[in-house]
Amino acid sequence: MKGIGKYWGWVVFVVLIVAWLTSDFGPGALLALSALSTAYFFFRAPAWCGALGRDGACRNNSKGALMGCHINQHKWQKLKMVVIRERWRQLARELFPNATTALATAGGILAVMSGIASVLQPIWGKGW
Repeated sequence: MKGIGKYWGWVVFVVLIVAWLTSDFGPGALLALSALSTAYFFFRAPAWCGALGRDGACRNNSKGALMGCHINQHKWQKLKMVVIRERWRQLARELFPNATTALATAGGILAVMSGIASVLQPIWGKGW
């Protein structure tokens, strides 16, 4: 996608925030918006690769905070770090190396938390 089309996830994220603030959307819509936002920020948002190589952190463009650049080894390096517990500290350093990747990571984390809250919202309304 060229131009502003590659930033569609930010529009979905703003709609998600407005949906939470106005309470006009049901839990299903909130969950769908949260899932779209999560997918965008972790797998489609423009960011830097940041995968560690011989020359330091990779400075190529990537899609999403959890995906690497066009180099095959970098494509799954961060995604594998999510699963391997011993690599979580390194993953945290790679998800916040600069402003663009940090914004994508923060947006993805907020979208995940929104999805969890939208699932729990009907339970909260009934009282425990």
